[in-house]
Amino acid sequence: MSALPARVRDTEAPQPRTGADPAPSRPGRSPRRAARARLQVFRVVVLVLTGAFFLIPLLAMLDFSTRVFGGPGRTGAAWRLLVTDPLLRGSILTSLVLSLLTVVGMLVLLAPTLIWVRLRVQWLARTVEFLCLLPLTVPPLVVIVGLTNVTLWLSYLFGDTAYWLAFLYVVLVLPYAFRALDAGLAAIDVTTLAEAARSLGAGWGTVIVRVIVPNIKTALVSASFISIALVLGEYTFASLLNFETLQVAITQQSKSNAQESVAASFAAIAFAALLLVGLSFVSGGRRGGRTVSPAPTPSPVATGSGPGQPGAGQPGAQQSSPSPSSPGEPR
Repeated sequence: MSALPARVRDTEAPQPRTGADPAPSRPGRSPRRAARARLQVFRVVVLVLTGAFFLIPLLAMLDFSTRVFGGPGRTGAAWRLLVTDPLLRGSILTSLVLSLLTVVGMLVLLAPTLIWVRLRVQWLARTVEFLCLLPLTVPPLVVIVGLTNVTLWLSYLFGDTAYWLAFLYVVLVLPYAFRALDAGLAAIDVTTLAEAARSLGAGWGTVIVRVIVPNIKTALVSASFISIALVLGEYTFASLLNFETLQVAITQQSKSNAQESVAASFAAIAFAALLLVGLSFVSGGRRGGRTVSPAPTPSPVATGSGPGQPGAGQPGAQQSSPSPSSPGEPR
């Protein structure tokens, strides 16, 4: 029995350190923190390279459009031609009107259709999605050739004007507008909102206009901005049908006045970029404005004083018990 404590003491005795033993590690950055720092550096590098990829050509366009050939200094003559040149000014107004007509036609056609599909005919959802995404797979040249008879009727009904191009542009923007509106409708419970409004006596028109549409404002703005950017940059339809829109006028002016065409191109790109930046701010403000309501705090329950009454901590305890009625009161 006396050897047992000695053996225990030998076991518990500290062992001497040798030169091969590793030294205690000093506190430093954890691997996760180091990986996060490397990821942050990678993001900054990618952002700088992407910004340079887009900004350097734009700065070159701005430099070329304001350069004075054969002398020093800068000039804004090319930018003044955007307003004074009748061809370019008319093409800009035509493209802006076409953008407005396309947005109105797209919203009137697509928004009620998607809302009605989600409310009443959900079995048509895949078919509507296929039809809306179909223009992505068909080249614009094929669309123009296939819609030759349609364009002849449009020219006959509306005359020799570029404004009926809005009907074709609605088909062009369908895939992009569909994705924006579909994402907005998927973010809300359309069925519950419609049933609540219908239970209060609202008609289907009121449900769509005053209940569903205010809840998808961000999706509507997104679809509108994307449609405007696409219409301002569209060239094939207008060129093949011999209409002078912004892109067609820029192409024509590039043969006679390169500085003016570059200035118009820069203005169109900057306007589309501002639209997309505004779209990001609208979407970000909508997400940032959402607040989560706090969970309701349960009210304390008074415990019973009598021995037969259940306490507050017992399961199935009633919060209040009915007071006994007096003999004169009806039970």
